[in-house]
Amino acid sequence: MNIIWLGHGSFRIEIEDQVILIDPWLTDNPMIDDAQYDAALDGATQILVTHGHFDHTNDLKMVADKTGAPVAGMVELMGWFEGQGIENTTGFNKGGTISCGKMAVSMVPATHSSSITGDSGPVYMGGETGFILKGEGKTIYFSGDTGIMADMDWIGDYYKPDIGILSAGGHFTMGMAEAAYAAKRYFDFQTVIPCHYRTFPALEQDAKALAEGLPGVDVIEPQVMQAISL
Repeated sequence: MNIIWLGHGSFRIEIEDQVILIDPWLTDNPMIDDAQYDAALDGATQILVTHGHFDHTNDLKMVADKTGAPVAGMVELMGWFEGQGIENTTGFNKGGTISCGKMAVSMVPATHSSSITGDSGPVYMGGETGFILKGEGKTIYFSGDTGIMADMDWIGDYYKPDIGILSAGGHFTMGMAEAAYAAKRYFDFQTVIPCHYRTFPALEQDAKALAEGLPGVDVIEPQVMQAISL
């Protein structure tokens, strides 16, 4: 399995027979160079979307058109993008599970907001979500944009993820200290990878507080387009 950060909250996950893109935001993402776009998208088999905010969806149609990969996410969000010309979508909801080749993806709650900019202001797009990805004998909890929430208790207990990809930049999501608290209280991760940080000055710039709060856990600060092999 290779987990590859594309900057901000965007990831490429190579797992089983799949190349999963989650929230692929490339254009105007200051963390990734234009010259890296093709490699980021190469061979994509599935696109997953956690919620509607621009830094997670602005490139969705471009990426879907370029890769031909199907798109899955919250049912209202998928319905909106169908109206924008994305033909191959799967809308599902919290508690639901879909198959992607040899792996399974379950949608779980997050606590955030979800909207797309409309002509008269924000258009709300169902609910914000996270995902559980199961494959190669591993279980990944992809938190999406979220704060600490009580739902993490049952998510950790039921799915028992060993890898956590956690929003941890603060301001719009949990910060590093909050992510460490959540990981320690609700989960038993072997590996934690922070995201949604370093992109803008308002966000936390390193994961020192996360690593200090999780002794015994392998906290890996990702580097853009450098594979983390697990």
